Amino acid sequence: MEINVSWSPAEFTPADTGTEATARGLAGHLNSLPDLGGLLAREKALVFRGFGVGRAELDEVMDLLLPNRLAYVHGNSPRTKVGSNVYTSTEYPAEYSISMHNEMSYAHQWPARLLFFCETAPTTGGATPVIDGTRWLGCLDPEVREAFAGGVRYSQNLHGGMGLGKSWQATFETEERDRVEAFLSDSGADWKWLPDDSLRVSQLRPAIIRHPVTGDEVWFNQADQWHPASLGDDTAAALAAIMPAEQLPQAVTFPDGSPIPDEYVIQVRDRGLDNAVDVDWHTGDLLLIDNVLVGHGRRPFTGPRRVLVAMSD
Repeated sequence: MEINVSWSPAEFTPADTGTEATARGLAGHLNSLPDLGGLLAREKALVFRGFGVGRAELDEVMDLLLPNRLAYVHGNSPRTKVGSNVYTSTEYPAEYSISMHNEMSYAHQWPARLLFFCETAPTTGGATPVIDGTRWLGCLDPEVREAFAGGVRYSQNLHGGMGLGKSWQATFETEERDRVEAFLSDSGADWKWLPDDSLRVSQLRPAIIRHPVTGDEVWFNQADQWHPASLGDDTAAALAAIMPAEQLPQAVTFPDGSPIPDEYVIQVRDRGLDNAVDVDWHTGDLLLIDNVLVGHGRRPFTGPRRVLVAMSD
């Protein structure tokens, strides 16, 4: 398998674009592009740096980069909604890495684009690593790629307001059971309400897909993030001591329910992070990625890092 070893996001600055170093200058440049979608498919990720975009100007730029912003419905990571379908990036302790993933690859519909905006740069660290999905797939052992060829099964236990992990209300951004049921029915998921007002969901999804425009075959799943082995031995053991595997907030298996070996998901996690390219943040930077062609994560950091994220189809 041919692996792209030299890819990195395309970077644009006011000097590159011949525009003023303002949000208006960036908007003018974006308006002049004949085919932003084609550019993104070719480059896979775009960094806009040095335009001095502030929170007040963000919507104007977002409307051009993400013409149809989506709500984070069925999202599994902890976030805070801070605007019109604008969220904080995953709220996870600063001292830990977030492994590489494609946003909502466990869902029946995933966003095509993600936009990150650095409102406050970290003091140290905090880069957003990105990885070409063809490289991620290609750097895995053939045994692992073959094992995942049939896809994976994701399982969720969503509590009704009190418990470990996210509630079904927060996950689906509604208090109405019928809206949740309609969403899950449309998605083809298996689901069941339990007597304690919790919800159990099971979904069969692909692990490797092809991009609809480029035809590139890419690694596209979140098996390592849903697998207890990725939490580390101590955390996994602590969880196992307090609840059986079938009651964990989230879990993943092969489609027939057989377990995924720990060493497979550790390889996926570690090689993804090791082969990623870091995008370091400066206040006002923006990063637009094709969510199928590119996986993303987060490096540990110190200081008041605040990165916002929005997504579109």
